[in-house]
Amino acid sequence: MNNEIRNVILARSERLAAGDIAGMQAHNAPEVVAYTLAPPLGGPLDGHDPKGLEAWLQGFEAPPQRQVTHLEITADGDVAFATSIDAMTATPRGATEPFTLWYRVTLGLRRIDGRWLVTHEHHSVPFLMDGSLRAAVDLEP
Repeated sequence: MNNEIRNVILARSERLAAGDIAGMQAHNAPEVVAYTLAPPLGGPLDGHDPKGLEAWLQGFEAPPQRQVTHLEITADGDVAFATSIDAMTATPRGATEPFTLWYRVTLGLRRIDGRWLVTHEHHSVPFLMDGSLRAAVDLEP
């Protein structure tokens, strides 16, 4: 069971790197509650609507590369959650140098019709507690 879930998570990362939005979203449930790094704050969305990802990918010279690390999976029955520390490396459109951002990921998955699908996705970056409220984007595991 955990290997099936691991394969879903890694396949989504591979599809993102290939710029294959449909392939990435094939691992989503019809509705996904998403709290990603980009605005808005989050909420339910159509798990197969490509518009948001297409717009996001337009901001980069090439599709971002995503490295999944520290992956931990807990599953029971038809429900699972996974946590990881991921790195995204990308070059913003018009820039000459890439950046790498480490961030936290929590995924909720359900087995629907025999397949593990993402139903909840949450990304976060810690922020500095010194009153500046700046994102701590220079952290690495």
